[in-house]
Amino acid sequence: EHHLPSKRGNNHTSQQCVLDLGTAFLQEEDTGIRDIVELQETGFSVRIQPPGVDSFELQVSGQMLVAELHQVLMDHEITCHRTCFSLQLGGSVLDSLTELRCVQGLQDGAVIKVVEGSYSIRDARLHLRHVRDLLQSLDPTDAYNGLNGSSLSYFNFFTQGDKGNGRASERGCTDCSPPEYVLPGCKDRPLTPLQPIRDDWKPLQCLRVLTMSNWNPPPGNRKMHGDLMYLNVLTMEDKELNITSSTRGFYINQSTAFNFNPKPAVPRSLCHSLVELLSQVSPAFRKNYSMLQKKRVQQHPYERIATSFQLFTWTAPQGDHILDGVRAEETHTSRMGQDEHTAGQSRDWNEELQGSRELPKDSLQERLHRDRSIFKTNSDFACAATRGAVAVVDGNVVPLNPGEAPHLQMFIWNNIFFSLGFDVSEHYSPLGGNAAAHSAAICDLRGVQAYASVDIKGLHTLGTAVIDYRGIRVIAQTIVPGLLEKNQEQSVVYGSNDYGETVYTHPRFLELLNKTCQPLKIQRHQVLDHNNSPVDLCSGIETKGILGNDGRPYILDLLRTTPPDLNMQISVTKEVEEEVPKVCQQFGYPRRSGHRLASLRPELIDAFIQHRLFSPLSSVVCCSYELYVSMVSKGLRELERCPDGQQMAADSAEKSEDENTGLREVGEDRPRDKTTAGKKSVIMEACKAVGSVTDSCFDIRFNPDVCSPGVRFPPEYAEEVQRQKQLLWDAAAFLLSNQIPAVRISISEVIIRSAKHIFRNYLQDVEPAAFSAAVSHFLNCLLSSSSSGFLESCSDELLTRRRSRRRRSHGSRVALLTDSVWAKLTSSELWSRIRTEAEDYYHCTIQRYEVIETHSLQRISLLREISIKTGIQVQLREYAFESRHRPVFAEEDIVNMFPVVKHLKPTTTDASQLVQQAQEAVQQGLLKDGFELISQAMTLFSSICGVLHEDVSTCLRLLGRLSYILGDYADALSHQEKTVMSSERVQGIDHPQTIQDYTHLALYCFAGGRHSTSLQLLYRARYLTLLVCGEDHPQVALLDSMLGLVLHGLMEYELSQKFLQNALILTSKYHGAMSLKHAHSHHLLATMLESKGEFRSALQHEKEAFSIYKRQVGDSHDKTKESSEYLKSLTQQAVILQKVINQIYSNTPGACVPPPKFTSPNLATILQQLNLTCGIILIPLR
Repeated sequence: EHHLPSKRGNNHTSQQCVLDLGTAFLQEEDTGIRDIVELQETGFSVRIQPPGVDSFELQVSGQMLVAELHQVLMDHEITCHRTCFSLQLGGSVLDSLTELRCVQGLQDGAVIKVVEGSYSIRDARLHLRHVRDLLQSLDPTDAYNGLNGSSLSYFNFFTQGDKGNGRASERGCTDCSPPEYVLPGCKDRPLTPLQPIRDDWKPLQCLRVLTMSNWNPPPGNRKMHGDLMYLNVLTMEDKELNITSSTRGFYINQSTAFNFNPKPAVPRSLCHSLVELLSQVSPAFRKNYSMLQKKRVQQHPYERIATSFQLFTWTAPQGDHILDGVRAEETHTSRMGQDEHTAGQSRDWNEELQGSRELPKDSLQERLHRDRSIFKTNSDFACAATRGAVAVVDGNVVPLNPGEAPHLQMFIWNNIFFSLGFDVSEHYSPLGGNAAAHSAAICDLRGVQAYASVDIKGLHTLGTAVIDYRGIRVIAQTIVPGLLEKNQEQSVVYGSNDYGETVYTHPRFLELLNKTCQPLKIQRHQVLDHNNSPVDLCSGIETKGILGNDGRPYILDLLRTTPPDLNMQISVTKEVEEEVPKVCQQFGYPRRSGHRLASLRPELIDAFIQHRLFSPLSSVVCCSYELYVSMVSKGLRELERCPDGQQMAADSAEKSEDENTGLREVGEDRPRDKTTAGKKSVIMEACKAVGSVTDSCFDIRFNPDVCSPGVRFPPEYAEEVQRQKQLLWDAAAFLLSNQIPAVRISISEVIIRSAKHIFRNYLQDVEPAAFSAAVSHFLNCLLSSSSSGFLESCSDELLTRRRSRRRRSHGSRVALLTDSVWAKLTSSELWSRIRTEAEDYYHCTIQRYEVIETHSLQRISLLREISIKTGIQVQLREYAFESRHRPVFAEEDIVNMFPVVKHLKPTTTDASQLVQQAQEAVQQGLLKDGFELISQAMTLFSSICGVLHEDVSTCLRLLGRLSYILGDYADALSHQEKTVMSSERVQGIDHPQTIQDYTHLALYCFAGGRHSTSLQLLYRARYLTLLVCGEDHPQVALLDSMLGLVLHGLMEYELSQKFLQNALILTSKYHGAMSLKHAHSHHLLATMLESKGEFRSALQHEKEAFSIYKRQVGDSHDKTKESSEYLKSLTQQAVILQKVINQIYSNTPGACVPPPKFTSPNLATILQQLNLTCGIILIPLR
């Protein structure tokens, strides 16, 4: 739950201010909001008329581009086999970059004709690729291999067959038994259920072979007849076809494998689509293709649409490598996959990116167009940078400096500059060498993200991505025009390239960077240059300003955009020890770090500014802005009560001005009026108390250079520099005293991160042919319980057939592997390194023996984490981690290694503001208004980023939650189903956010009457949670409470009791035995046991709940009263049951005692308890 911060005693005033501010913003943005609503309401229907078939109706939106309509038709069931066509309205061809609402004459019911076009060689290749994708549209191979924006989704697998209106959803009519590995207490953690086999993924083979012909390319005389290329096809009937792709379409020629005859075969048949031609000549193709299309269109669009950024899965089944001539041809003809459809053409990434940023942004439509262009360019750049980085590490790109050592080499590929994360020419030696160089890449990426988010007109940053692949960190950047033509030192006009020895400034950069100081909390300051002259800077001294040949000002090396963390230092001198606050000393800080680039996160800076100091006016921690206002208010009241104090304040203000002439002044003239001077003195004192950088208003900023090596400041700034150092130390102390205590340190996270650091260096000594052996050996050392030699299982693919030779060859290979540096690693040595790394880097002590067993860590969870963080993909099978006789992993278990990519995330200001307004509206209770605002934000996000994006998922999630709270269960289900599929596709099938989305969907399904589906979704969520973090986790307590309630509602009392008892144990552990959550767990068990007829046990649990309620909230609280009434009911039922038992055993005649009531659970009550468990309060619709 999110709440607005409110001042004590002024809640009404604060809310009224928020309402006033929100109203003012809505009035200012009224035109923009109307535009958004217009975008939502401009949907209309058109009729599409393809050639040769009946027309069909299609729903479109006015904001859709003609090019986007083209893509929709390429995915539509009727027109998906066409790629080379134009769209015409009234005989006029529609421009592909025009929005439909801007097309003259296009209205509801208009007929748009699909007109076949003439093929070029590029169009033919695109068509062939599209046909290949259609034929493999049900095959998850691309998702396993991390290609073409494909990723896995299993939502439909767990929701099929139950729509809430059949007997499957009735109580007692469905099998509620969970898999054994989902039950509480089960120690098995199988891996294969992570990716279950989907029936709709079963392959439907339409062709045996589709490949390029060896007769390519067409000779000159055939080019004159329009031949573009030749294809070979082997149908399911084993019929060989030689097909010509021409400018007019496709036809079968008379060529054979050894005889070239390009003349059309008899009977002659020219088809504009390859699918149409194959359907005519192959009945098996026609039948299977039709079945494939039916299955494809049954999939939800969220399962088929490509994601903007590729997601890689850490497990994959061992599948067969199928024959794919189209894939092979693309690999050979497209310059190592640089651009599949524009071989030989390179995009100017820098010009595209900077041009997109320079687009106008005055109106909402202009901002939408600009944001869409920036997002598309950035996502394309990240994809190209990833392919280029893989090519660089694989050795497929020629370096610019081949004479240098491999780790010092630089590359240019597809107009992208690539460098490696090593210290080139000892440039980072003052900051920590290779450790600093490795960390600098991420610091620079964060800096670029920060400046891009501020979005100052005229200030340019580089497109940047950081890719970790096979132990090498690769930095990909767009190229500044002209930078490679001269030395970088000659290009720098702002900042320093040698850590302060020479410093430059430039008025153009100062003007632009000064605009970023306030939002980025950076203080404008002066340093001494190489001539001992003061130089103004508005950034860290490492930030370099370069004027490109295109006239644009670029900033590079944004390492210190956020303040340094003084808790982590390379060396701790006596001078530093004297400055360390007592809070830091109590925690054992400062500590040694491998580099000087440790910095504070922006979130911490915001929190530090909000909770700056202990207020001298009260004993509670308060906001520094509140402290500022309180001090000013108190000082002004004292001035009014004590006129004599005005003269003292005025004298103090004048003296302060004389002493601080270097500070920025607000006005031009010194105030002579004593009252004005007194007020200014009060404000100055308040600013000083909160650490404001100016003496005229509340403004906290940080000097990024106060602790930088080699930086010198003018003597008159000594006091100011000392103040800034103290401010940094205060932030460092705040991190330790306020933020870190709220964070639970995970020992497994420390272990995996330490192992990742070691693995990175470990891989750098491995030859390419031994990668699978090296990776499996490392995983065995990390996770295996076996003490046997891990390299004995290595196989040799090049063994000869003669047995004696095979023995010698195998022995020589094992000897060769053993002689490698990586092969000498042992399990004890690896864990020793992990302990050392954890101590040095994270200052966390790990015991020497049986670490995994002592901390009850799961090896499967550790495998998942190390795989995700390093890019390892392992085979989907069950691993015997506990075996002490053989290693866990073999070479065949390492399926692949993927790049781990970090890239920029463009922001959308308009949509983000709408989400913020929606949150404020919801917090004020205006749920319907919040719902509308979030709907509008989702429209903008979808228009810019596409539907498969984290921001769209967030909006869908909020819409589903608000719909559910308002009682619209059908709408909540619709939104949450899309949320689950989007989370699976964008973040991963086992991502924690996906698990949470499954949990909420289960709640909505139960409310909507789909009880069986709700149960299956909860089982899936519990399995994923067990796989990710194990059973000892508070999330498992929530899931077990929900499972117990759903099973209770379905009258599966034995299963319900197992889950509710486990939830009770975990709730007590993580929330406390006297917590309200624990009382609620007791109550859930009591109600279930009552339905089961075990009144004594139910009475005992409800007594515990009543005791907690009474102690925590008092006798007058509703919860306590409800528990008391329920106790009376249970007591009465228990007495009646005992009387019946006594009568049965006594066998005495008498009046018949009525038996106790065993009532079936009320589903409405179960739903109410589910809502309370999930923290949801329903608001009925009026």
